[in-house]
Amino acid sequence: MAIISKISSFAGKTFTLWVLLFAVIAYFNPDGFKWIGDYVIPLLGIVMFGMGLTISADDFKEVFRRPRDVALGVVGHYVVMPLIAFLLATFLDLPKEVAIGVILVGCCPSGTASNVMVFLARGDVPLAVSIASVSTLLAPIVTPLLILLLASKWVDIHFWSLFLSIVQVIIIPLALGFLVQKFFGKQTKAAVQALPLISVIAIVMIVSGVVAGSQEKLAATGLMIFAVVILHNLLGFLLGFLFARLFGMDLAKQKAVAMEVGMQNSGLGVAIATAHFSPLAAVPSAIFSVWHNLSGSILAQVFSRMKDKKTSTKE
Repeated sequence: MAIISKISSFAGKTFTLWVLLFAVIAYFNPDGFKWIGDYVIPLLGIVMFGMGLTISADDFKEVFRRPRDVALGVVGHYVVMPLIAFLLATFLDLPKEVAIGVILVGCCPSGTASNVMVFLARGDVPLAVSIASVSTLLAPIVTPLLILLLASKWVDIHFWSLFLSIVQVIIIPLALGFLVQKFFGKQTKAAVQALPLISVIAIVMIVSGVVAGSQEKLAATGLMIFAVVILHNLLGFLLGFLFARLFGMDLAKQKAVAMEVGMQNSGLGVAIATAHFSPLAAVPSAIFSVWHNLSGSILAQVFSRMKDKKTSTKE
């Protein structure tokens, strides 16, 4: 088990590298990866089940200790990223499928890696965990409503179909994972050590399948999608940080909110696009899943060197 734990830890630390490597391989050899497109939803379900194994009731204590901060973080997340996505799609006059894909990723809940980034940034981790947990639980209602509101300009949106997909992909696996670790805690402790490895394999497969399935259109629009995804993510970090500052949060909270706003559960975006729209609409989410881990790691390093002026004065 120690060997698996070490391999899992290594895979987690080099996650972005593996995603990039297999995305490139899938791009140049799409026939070898197209079959994965049929398994995107169960693969994401595996990731969310693993996440459920790590959730505890303590993750929600901050909701009751400081509801204002958690509420502001969740509202910031579900206002800033969807609005940026809509404005980018509208003012850049993005092609229909790309516009839908950008809006999809903008309407997703907080990313699964955001809490780790907040820890590395020396931010308020308990606040970040609560924001991510609440945004995820609200996703079946909020995400379809936002997609309906913002993407109807490009395509007909079926709210209940989206609602059921998100429950199937996010809520059920999370709940099952939570119940398993609740009643079989001792047995799941060993399994949790392998979670980073399992998650990396699943996400690498998801991204590879999306890239392979949309290789031809990606060749024509890839650079544009990359530019939009990078702009979307960076604006999310910036506006999330400023949003928290506007409401008088201290620096640790600002870091947490910035990360939770700017990082998305892009795997959900891939699953929704694959199930309800098109392979090309899944590409922005697939690229986002690679990019936000890279940008989040860099931002975490920058944040870790920042100190609150009040704290510095006291010292």
